[in-house]
Amino acid sequence: MQLQKLLAHLHDFTATGTDNPLITSLEMDSREVKKGSLFFCVTGHSVDGHLFAKQAEELGAAALIAEKYVDVSIPVIIVKDSKRSMAQLADIFYNQPTHQLHLIGVTGTNGKTSISHIIEQIFQAAGRRIGLIGTMYSKIGKKKIEMKNTTPESLTLQKIFHQMVQEKADSAVMEVSSHAIDLGRIHGCDFNIAVFSNLTQDHLDYHHSMDEYRRVKGLLFSGLGNRFEIDNPKFAVLNSDDEATLEYKKSTSATVITYGINHESDIMAKNIVMTSTGTSFELITPVGRHSLTMKLIGMFSVYNVLAAVSASLLSSIPLAIICKSIESIKGIAGRFEVVNAGQNYTVIVDYAHTPDSLENVLKTVKQFSIGKIIVVVGCGGDRDRTKRPIMAQIAAKYADMPIFTSDNPRSENPLHILKDMEAGVNGEKYVTIIDREKAIKYAITNANKGDTIVIAGKGHETYQIIGSNTFEFDDRLVATQAIKEMK
Repeated sequence: MQLQKLLAHLHDFTATGTDNPLITSLEMDSREVKKGSLFFCVTGHSVDGHLFAKQAEELGAAALIAEKYVDVSIPVIIVKDSKRSMAQLADIFYNQPTHQLHLIGVTGTNGKTSISHIIEQIFQAAGRRIGLIGTMYSKIGKKKIEMKNTTPESLTLQKIFHQMVQEKADSAVMEVSSHAIDLGRIHGCDFNIAVFSNLTQDHLDYHHSMDEYRRVKGLLFSGLGNRFEIDNPKFAVLNSDDEATLEYKKSTSATVITYGINHESDIMAKNIVMTSTGTSFELITPVGRHSLTMKLIGMFSVYNVLAAVSASLLSSIPLAIICKSIESIKGIAGRFEVVNAGQNYTVIVDYAHTPDSLENVLKTVKQFSIGKIIVVVGCGGDRDRTKRPIMAQIAAKYADMPIFTSDNPRSENPLHILKDMEAGVNGEKYVTIIDREKAIKYAITNANKGDTIVIAGKGHETYQIIGSNTFEFDDRLVATQAIKEMK
């Protein structure tokens, strides 16, 4: 696309010169620039893209988008906000791909990954070609792309959606984090359905208050727009058992569909029976009822399924296909994932890294564990400090043996993180082991027949961040190896 044609969609800018080079790609990482690239000088949290303007020119950039003067000989388009302009131009450059997809966004503190993956599997069972963008990876058909953030930057996002369209996808489901909403990463995304899971304490290092955190999440629902479209209706899928739903109902003009267990909802689960191998309940929907037995465990899993059922019904997928698909799901990586290496006790790895998610997992385990409960848990560095003592309190409340250890300490001293946790459990019995591998091995060494070990916090992650270094680390592999060594 020619530069001037692209700029025709941008307002309030100043350009140096009237050159009209052919733009062959959009880039915000100078290392990715090639001949014909339009490079966006974005001021980030730790890096200022303006410092790499000269490097971008040397690598072949045809033009730059910047917020201030940069000393280069190629055209420079000065804008007020490079990130906002990047979202607008990426949407145009990639031919507005979300207008060509049935797009479902999933937001909330917990459950985003599970809900997204359940929706993906239901759509696939219905013969729909769906792309997925999530915490663990992006997926187009069978092709996986590793992700750095829960929700990528707008430029990357639009490029992925474009690839989905090229791969003949008709739908897409994506996790939408509060950071992504607040930082404008989803600007330009035309959502058909927005799903809310729940709102509990997390990310207060960024949002500073629960009121602000709740407000930011609500922008996804107000962003569905005020216009009623006959051929392109918008829906908000809300958890009626969560207090934030009252606010989100008011903030959206889209059709609201509710799901829940405790409050009367459009889609409900009743007569729930839980065991150590699965969950059964009666699914009640506006189009019929179904007695559902699934391999997923826990009340939180029931909520995740209800959210996925709601989005799928609104996407014109028959109830029979939805139920059959749910009953066939074996599990989701790092979400209440059982590690079985032939031991006579249970080992569960879960991503639980918030007070609410940890409590949900331990409550579920308490319902079926016949022996003692051992939990290995830590808290991430450079993140919300206020949840650390709460996480420790929950571990001490539900576990017979709480073991506090490192998660991803990042730039913080692990000892300081553990001190914050220990402050919440004065007088309680617990064990502190800084080294996560040793902590997992300690848990396994102290497990007996019928016990349940929960290794919480990292789930699917295959790395650990200590200082500025990233090391290979997978709770599931460490646990498996420790079990084998015990034998």
